[in-house]
Amino acid sequence: MTKKNFISLILGTIGGILFAVGMCMCLLPEWNAFTPGVVIAAAGIAVLAVLLIVRRKMDGRPAIKVNGRTVGTIVFGVIAALVLGVGMCMAMVWEMMISGIIVGIVGIVLLLCLIPMCKGIK
Repeated sequence: MTKKNFISLILGTIGGILFAVGMCMCLLPEWNAFTPGVVIAAAGIAVLAVLLIVRRKMDGRPAIKVNGRTVGTIVFGVIAALVLGVGMCMAMVWEMMISGIIVGIVGIVLLLCLIPMCKGIK
């Protein structure tokens, strides 16, 4: 295992666990720990962001690369993930099962559209 893969493994595991535990703290009312959950989830996101920067630096690429296509793809991906999340909330939290499933499927289709946007069609 190379050094960059090992570091990615460690940082990805730590960031993923922090984010997952933070989300559980936020979303489970029995735990009564919403505010600490937000802090822990934000720490997990920060660790995952550091992982992205470190991994790019170890590959010899610039830490953050921004061009028009990359920004557009990121914005589209965020919107698609939010549509999927709204569909899940409609189905599981707001008791709007049929419309939630439809919105969730639209979100999944939008996320699948990211593949040709990122890789390009050959």
